[in-house]
Formats: sequence, C-alpha cells, structure tokens
Amino acid sequence: MTVRAILRIGDPRLREIAEPVEFFDTSELHELIEDMFDTMEAADGAGLAATQIGEMKRIMIFGADENPRYPDAEEVPMTVLINPEFSVISDEVLGFWEGCLSVPGMRGYVERSARIRYRGFDQFGLLIEREAEGFHAIVFQHEYDHLDGILYPDRISDRTLFGYSEELEAGGAI
Repeated sequence: MTVRAILRIGDPRLREIAEPVEFFDTSELHELIEDMFDTMEAADGAGLAATQIGEMKRIMIFGADENPRYPDAEEVPMTVLINPEFSVISDEVLGFWEGCLSVPGMRGYVERSARIRYRGFDQFGLLIEREAEGFHAIVFQHEYDHLDGILYPDRISDRTLFGYSEELEAGGAI
C-alpha cells in the first residue's frame, strides 16, 4: 500500500492540464491506480485525480458508500475513469458544499450541472458510459475539473460561501 502526498492549493502542478493516457493495462498504470485508491481511502476522500498526486495524466477515481466527509450523500459507484469526457443532459443546476483533499479543512458552495452523461475507460481499456445525477454528477465534475487545472474555489460565485469547515459548521452554514 502506497499513500502518496496530496498536492495542496498553491502548488502550480494543480493548475496544469493533464495529458491523455495512451496505453492501458500496464503495470505502471495499475500501480498508479492502486496508489490513488490507497491515497483517497487514507484521506477519507470521495474522489481523486492523478494530478492531485503529481501525475499529469487524465485519470480520476471516485466512489463512496459511506464517507465521513459527506455523511448525507448518496452512494456513488467506485469507478476508475481514464480520458473522461462528459456532456450536460439537463439545464437543472445543483448547489453543494464541496470540499477537496487539495484544499484541506475548507468548504465552498458550488453550483454544477445536476445531470450529466460521462464516458471514459477503465485501466484495462474497457469503455465506461453512464448517466449521473446528484452527488454522483457533482463528484465526477469536481474530479474532471482537476484534470483541466481547475479547483473548486474557482467555481464559487459567492465568496461569502467559502471558508473553513469548522467555522461554517459552527455558524450553521453546513
């Protein structure tokens, strides 16, 4: 088990655009994905992009059944997604208090598309296509942003809805 260091906001690598993966089912790819799962689990995350551990590849993992950071969120299937793409399938927008392993101890209220369709490949090169809504759609979009060098604070439209989790909880915001 290898838990990698998670890059934090301010590290310029988090602002880089990740490169597509060209080769699937390699030992290097399997090791990286295993390290990503170990790292996400150790940090109680619901998702992790390869860029968050300094690997500039278009790889993201996500999934949650029970997560102490999001106790009221519905289940999201555990997923490895490589070279992902997505499209919006509804004009509906959903607001959510997001957190991020790269922005530790903070939360911000972000509005995202409530329903999406995504596709990509698993580590073996098998196609994955799904429709997602609610928390599932939010987690996907959050991780997808990482692959393009975007962090959730960039998506906050009202800066008064951003702060340290403890203070926001104490004030009743979340």
